[in-house]
Amino acid sequence: MGSLNFPATITRPDIAKSCSILSQFLRNPGPQHIEAADRAIRYLLGTKYLAIEFSGYPKDQGLLDIECYPFVCYSDAAFADHVDRKSSDGFLFTLYGGPIDWKASKQTTVTTSSTEAELLALSRTAKEVQAWQRFFKAINYQLDSRLSIHSDNTQTIRLLTSETPQLTTKLRHVDIHQHWLRQEIQEGRLNVEWVSTTDMKADGFTKPLTRQPFERFVRQLNLIDIQALLK
Repeated sequence: MGSLNFPATITRPDIAKSCSILSQFLRNPGPQHIEAADRAIRYLLGTKYLAIEFSGYPKDQGLLDIECYPFVCYSDAAFADHVDRKSSDGFLFTLYGGPIDWKASKQTTVTTSSTEAELLALSRTAKEVQAWQRFFKAINYQLDSRLSIHSDNTQTIRLLTSETPQLTTKLRHVDIHQHWLRQEIQEGRLNVEWVSTTDMKADGFTKPLTRQPFERFVRQLNLIDIQALLK
């Protein structure tokens, strides 16, 4: 897992979810976990020439409007997808087309709806966004575009942007995250926008994907085969 975690956090976001799942079985792994780890290493070996490309996303390539902004944020969650009914979440930040920050993790508490899971994911992402804002300010880098977090859950976005909150929950920490996010949005420090599930680039950080969706996920991460460039 040490060999997998290094590329998963530095240059290969496409294996972040696999590492997140495997890391849950470090204390008492079984043969199936060893085989899964070996398979992940074989995948890395077979795709060792994949590298992150920072292309800048010129506007004449028929891309989405949001992909033409230099700094783009995505947040996603998968509701109650674990045996203990905890949810998964993940985020992705891209700068000039290439991933610069990402995370795939299991939430620490059980939520009672997909909206609550999305709220916790958005709260974590929003805090990372603010950290990046402080970093950009420290290096005198000015973003020439709006700063938004993109989510594919319309109910959660409606909840945060409506005049009055409509989520009633007995989970105090979820209610706190909800009110904090609403505060940040209403005071103009944060914005949340909708993106379709197909265009949700953080989807691969929340669940294992089958072959075709995973290949699309790799393309969305702007991982490019550079083998020909090294010859």
